[in-house]
Amino acid sequence: MDETTVILSNNKYPAKAHAAKVASYVKSKSPSANGIIFLEGQKTRMIEDNDEPVLFRQRRYFFYLSGCNLPDSCLTYNIHTEHLTLFIPPIDPDSVIWSGLPVSPTQALKLYDVDDVRLTSDINAYLSSHDAGADRSGSCVWAIPEQVSDQITFLAFDHKEVSGLKEAIEECRVVKDEYEIALIRKANEVSAIAHTAVLKAVKHAKNERELEAIFLERCIANGAREQAYHGIFASGTNAATLHYQKNDEELGTRLNLLLDAGGEWRCYASDITRTFPISGRFSKESREIYDIVLRMQKECEEMVKERVLWDDVHARAHEIAIEGLLDLGILRGGKQEIFEKRTSVAFFPHGLGHYLGMDTHDTGGHPDYEDKDGMFRYLRVRGQIPAGSIITVEPGIYFCRFIVEPYLDDPVHKEHIDKEILDRYWDVGGVRIEDNVLVTKNGYENLTTAVKDVEEMESIINSS
Repeated sequence: MDETTVILSNNKYPAKAHAAKVASYVKSKSPSANGIIFLEGQKTRMIEDNDEPVLFRQRRYFFYLSGCNLPDSCLTYNIHTEHLTLFIPPIDPDSVIWSGLPVSPTQALKLYDVDDVRLTSDINAYLSSHDAGADRSGSCVWAIPEQVSDQITFLAFDHKEVSGLKEAIEECRVVKDEYEIALIRKANEVSAIAHTAVLKAVKHAKNERELEAIFLERCIANGAREQAYHGIFASGTNAATLHYQKNDEELGTRLNLLLDAGGEWRCYASDITRTFPISGRFSKESREIYDIVLRMQKECEEMVKERVLWDDVHARAHEIAIEGLLDLGILRGGKQEIFEKRTSVAFFPHGLGHYLGMDTHDTGGHPDYEDKDGMFRYLRVRGQIPAGSIITVEPGIYFCRFIVEPYLDDPVHKEHIDKEILDRYWDVGGVRIEDNVLVTKNGYENLTTAVKDVEEMESIINSS
C-alpha cells in the first residue's frame, strides 16, 4: 500500500488531538478557561413542502473535533480532564423500517477517536453533571450560538462564552496534521483520475454537461461520492466567468475548456483547475495565454515556503502577467506604471489562491474584501502562510468583456491596452491553472498530479 492508504487505513481521524489543539487556543486567549466545549453536528432537514431530506453535509466545526459524519449528533470536550464525548441519536423504530439500524454507541466508539459515546437523549442531563464540569466554580461552556438547538440548556454553567470558539477552530484548521494531509492528497488522486477522463473525452463531446457527467462518474466510482464544490465546465468564452455554473452549452467550434472541479474525500476537499484545447491543439492565441499563466503558476509556487507573505506572491503573479501581456502587445507602456495603476486587474481580477481543507475556501485566511486596492480585494489569504497549511495556487488571465471594456473607456487605463491586438483574444475566454500546495519549512509539496503540460494534455486528447 502507498503511504496515503497506510495513514488512512491504520488510523482514526485525530479528533482528540484537534480538540486539545482548540482548547489550547481557547486557553491562550483565556488562561483561566475552565469548563467544556459544546458543538452540534448538522441536523436532518427536510426539503420545504416535501418528505425528502435535504442533502446532508456535516458541519465542519463539529467534524473537526469528532471525525463523525452522522447527522443529529453533538459533542462535549472537557477542557480540564481532556475528555471527549460524542453523542449520537438513539434508535428510532419508525426510521429503522426505511433506513435500517443506525450506528450504535459501541460501534461509534470503535469508529471515532473519542473517549466515550452516549445518546443525544442524555445530553441535557450530562450538561448538568459532574462529568461535564458544571459543578466547578467559574465553569464555562464554549459554543457557537447559531449552532445550538433550542432544547439544549447551559443553566448549570456559570458562564456562557459564545464568541471565541468559532475563531479558535478556524485558526486551528489552518495547519494540517498528517492525517488531514493524507485526506486532501487522496481527494487529489481521485480528482486527477476524473480530470484525465475528461481530457480523453473532450474531443468527441458535444455538450459541457457530458464532461461534467464523466467527471462525477469517475469520482464516485473511485470512492469520492461528494464534490468539494459545484464544478465548472466552461467552454469557449464561458471561461471568462470565474464561477461559471450552467455547464450545459454546446461545445461547437469553441477553442478551450476550463475545467475547475474537485472531489471530496471524507469531508476534505480538492480544488483543481485545468484549461485545454477542445480540438486537441491550442490555437496560437490560446497557447500564448496558457504559457503566461503556466509561468505565473510555476514562479509563484517556487516562492511558497513557511512565512512567505502571500500578498507578495500574489503581486508577483501580476508582474508576470504584465510582462507576458506586454510581450504580446495587449498591454503597452511601462511595466511598473501598469502595475501601479492596477491595469492588470482587468485581466486577472481574483486572488492567487486560498487555504484548502474541509471547505474549498477554507478558514483562517483573513481576507479584506473592503480593501480599496483592487489588486488585493479578492485575495482570500492575507499575511504570512505557515508550514503545514495547504493553499491553492491558481493564477489566471481572462477576457471578460463586462470587466475589460470599462478599462478601455477609462483614461487611466486605456492608454495601456491595445484594443486592436486585444480583439484577437476574446475567443480564448479565460485560462486558469490551479494546484493544491502543501507549505513546508523551506518550500512546498504539490499535492496535485492532474496533467498540465501542454504536449501531454494534447497527446491524451488526440489519442482518445
